[in-house]
Amino acid sequence: MLNRIVLMGRLTKDPELRHTQTNIPVVNFSLAVDRNYSKSGEKETDFFDVIAWQKRAEFVAQYFTKGQLVCVDGQMRRRQYVDSNNVTRYVYEVVADSVFFAGYNKPTDDTETTSYETASADFDPFEDVA
Repeated sequence: MLNRIVLMGRLTKDPELRHTQTNIPVVNFSLAVDRNYSKSGEKETDFFDVIAWQKRAEFVAQYFTKGQLVCVDGQMRRRQYVDSNNVTRYVYEVVADSVFFAGYNKPTDDTETTSYETASADFDPFEDVA
């Protein structure tokens, strides 16, 4: 059996890092993913809840911001809970195995830097010789 999901979309808000009671880092974020087709001819968007744990959660919280284009590779999970009215509720979310930069927004002036530029500051650029 296979449970794999790959999504490319934009973050709907800045991710916020939290910690469990046992101090494990976790981050939740929502991804807006445009559909490749629509019946009406208008652009349609789906929204996916994503959760990342440990080092991946810290990375996402530090370098990703609202509106940024990202790619998520993970597994779709369903969890359930009982609400205050004693009704069983189900939540579907993507548990991220990998989160990648899929693009970046250029700064609007010379004083701003994007999270992409900050994250890539430790890497040396290279020329494509092909």
